[in-house]
Amino acid sequence: MSTIERDLLKRTDLEKALRQSEIEVADLKARLAEWEDRYDALPKRDAPFSTVSGREVKPLYTELDHSHEDKPIGYPGSYPFTRGPYATMYRTRLWTMRQFAGFATAEETNQRYKYLLEHGQTGLSVAFDFPTLMGYDSDHERSLGEVGVCGVAISSLADMERLFEDIPLDRVSVSMTINGPAIILFCFYVAAAEKQGVDVSELRGTVQNDILKEYQAQHAWIYPPEPALRLIVDMFEWCSDNTPKYNPISISGYHIREAGATAAEELAFTLRNGFEYVERGIARGLNVDSFAPRLSFFFDVHNDFFEEIAKLRAARRIWARGMKEKYGAKDPDSWRLRTHCQTAGVTLTAQQPENNIVRVAYQAMAAALGGTQSLHTNSMDETLALPTEKAVRIALRTQQILAHESGVALTIDPLAGSYYVEALTDALEDDAVGLFEEIDEMGGVVQGIEQGWFQQEIAKSALRQQREVESGERVTVGVNSFTEGSSDVEIEMLRIDPEVEKRQVASMSDMRAGRDNEVVRITLAALTEGCRSKENLVPLILDCVRGYCTLYEIRAAMEEVFGSYKEPVFF
Repeated sequence: MSTIERDLLKRTDLEKALRQSEIEVADLKARLAEWEDRYDALPKRDAPFSTVSGREVKPLYTELDHSHEDKPIGYPGSYPFTRGPYATMYRTRLWTMRQFAGFATAEETNQRYKYLLEHGQTGLSVAFDFPTLMGYDSDHERSLGEVGVCGVAISSLADMERLFEDIPLDRVSVSMTINGPAIILFCFYVAAAEKQGVDVSELRGTVQNDILKEYQAQHAWIYPPEPALRLIVDMFEWCSDNTPKYNPISISGYHIREAGATAAEELAFTLRNGFEYVERGIARGLNVDSFAPRLSFFFDVHNDFFEEIAKLRAARRIWARGMKEKYGAKDPDSWRLRTHCQTAGVTLTAQQPENNIVRVAYQAMAAALGGTQSLHTNSMDETLALPTEKAVRIALRTQQILAHESGVALTIDPLAGSYYVEALTDALEDDAVGLFEEIDEMGGVVQGIEQGWFQQEIAKSALRQQREVESGERVTVGVNSFTEGSSDVEIEMLRIDPEVEKRQVASMSDMRAGRDNEVVRITLAALTEGCRSKENLVPLILDCVRGYCTLYEIRAAMEEVFGSYKEPVFF
């Protein structure tokens, strides 16, 4: 048979296949139309058939709702990673159970960490108090009344040493939720590891360090966007050379979602922020594959079970395509989106707080089915106070029951091929791409922040969701429906002793008295000068930290050059 004859035969076979496919699609549409006629004739519940994000949900999904040709599902561990970042997923290793904890002083939080590790937790996650989050020392006048209240107070290397006393930092993965002064807290952590005799190249974990979402949603910033982005890229560069197992950023959608964003907005804003960081690293002259494999993500897992699963699947696909096709990454690890998830704090209710255990369990299951690498489950009492040990233990047991008793870890991406889940995955990807185009049209992320676009979009979504709850359109059990017994809150709560602040301030006084203040003066002056240059600031901050300069002293030394950020009025 000649080449021409073979080509004609192939073309004929293809045309037959296409005609057959068209016949099958027509048949599916006809049968669906018949079903819809029956459905339309029947009574329905009076309920909003839409996701928490406001997406209308069809009564039935079929193979017509997902095109495998346009967006192939693929295999776990293979590009574009829709079904998971690793080939074996939980059959090799379960997700890291990383409970977020921190309160009072470093000594007290150290005891909580040891308690959690003894009860089966496999990673630590540090919650800092509000003064630390904003870069203030515990003895600063603006810290009065807030020391140790919503997290642990860390004002110097001395505090960080006490926080991890007898906890081997070369064997325990540590995540730190800190943004504005992240580079300083990271240096405290590195220096504390050095004091333990740990080779810093062995450090594992993540520092959040995502300043863009602070301008968009959470507002824990210090410096204006450009110098703040410089500090982040400094960390990319330094960590690539010195702490290759440590993630220098966790690009966070969590706080964007907690502020009121929809699932699609959380997905789009988070990933576009991530691409912005990639662009800044490339502009510095870094090879994208030298830092992109250590970029990690942090997503909220809200109440809408299927939408949250689809969001995580879409996130991996979008990231992989962007990194490979737009930014030219060659290393598959640069395409591989890895994420920590946390159940949605904003869904917790003060009314009937025990109901929160159930909410958290379903959210945790969605995270696992979505393929998370790490998970924090909220405690039932967190809307009332910092969690008690009992509440934390229940939250951890929730993960352990999920992992070992539910069967979700037996097979990989078990909902793949679900008409509904695949359709949601596709729709969320399309929504995110549309939002990317809007952001790019206004000049990028920083311009969107300066114009207030992100802030206004999040506020509009938050207002819609709040109105739905207040009107009763969307049921919140124990709040606007099934409220009997809601006023009878009988639950143990953790109270922070006011003496904590006095002890912390006294400890700082002792530290200041015992340090070499000439070293403090010299290292801070060198840091300020470094800010005027283009050199990497991590080594200069480490010099300050090793000399026991405090958090605020280091912040102020950089602020002298960088200035501070003042948000314009948008509303």
